Amino acid sequence: MLVRRNLKWSIIFHYTWKHLLYYTILSIIVFLLHDHFEIIILHLPFSTITALSTALAIFLGFKNNNAYDRWWEARKIWGLLVNYSRAWAREVITMIIPEDPGEAAAVKELQNRMIRRHIAFVHALRVFLRKIHHYNETSQVEVYEEPNEYSDTVAFLEPREYELFHHKNNPPNYLLERQGKDLQEAFKRGWLSDFRFVKLEETLVEFNNIQGRSERIKNTPLPRQYSFFSRVFVFIHASLLPFVFVEEIGWATIPLSIIISFVFLCLDLVGERSEDPFENRLEDVPLTALSLTIETNLKEQWGDDNFPKAKDTRKGVVL
Repeated sequence: MLVRRNLKWSIIFHYTWKHLLYYTILSIIVFLLHDHFEIIILHLPFSTITALSTALAIFLGFKNNNAYDRWWEARKIWGLLVNYSRAWAREVITMIIPEDPGEAAAVKELQNRMIRRHIAFVHALRVFLRKIHHYNETSQVEVYEEPNEYSDTVAFLEPREYELFHHKNNPPNYLLERQGKDLQEAFKRGWLSDFRFVKLEETLVEFNNIQGRSERIKNTPLPRQYSFFSRVFVFIHASLLPFVFVEEIGWATIPLSIIISFVFLCLDLVGERSEDPFENRLEDVPLTALSLTIETNLKEQWGDDNFPKAKDTRKGVVL
């Protein structure tokens, strides 16, 4: 997630240079044909671009509002994951109680396994939602991303469990299944009453809901027609601009057309880059930071002071 108030121009030009090159070349050609070579009169009435600009602004505003709603919903979902994770650790610690003092060590081992497995679940869900790709330090884009692998879960799972988990089609869901089986074991051994078993199971179900809601956003993009037609409309708008201004302002058509086209292009890109919040990009929800927050909180609740180091802000981006 971007946290700097001002974006670097290098980032902006990385995504816009091809379009700006087209706008520049087109504006120069129109100016030369109209004023310098006087080959043909290339002129459109100002009302043409006024109507198109108004319609395009409304369309892009609608698209961007919906894109931001998706981003904000994703952030709220992971905010719930933070809250329920803290509740889960508290419930595991305070509700799983041995009837026989001699079983205290076994209960403590179970609690430790369940808390650590939940930390693994959070990291696994983050990786599951993001694209798995190779990290390239030399790429201008990838420098704002991070390696996206399940290796972060190794420290929190038993070796045999990690091997099974790593090859599952849906690794996070497998970990929730394992949590349910441990709850069942605790209930059979008398460490959980009926009521406490139900309460813990309800919290476990909330993790299923959080994963499902995240997958819904991940797997159901904003309707493609919005993205496609917004690009088409921005292209048409930018292509017509030089023909509107060349008659009245001459060579000033070149910078003016580029500036106006750049504004509409940026509006389009803002929506396009915000609509998918789990793609491991610089505009996304900061899943890594939230995962480390959960890991730190749960370790503190359990009494483990081996906290993970917080990720440094990378060029104004929180991963």
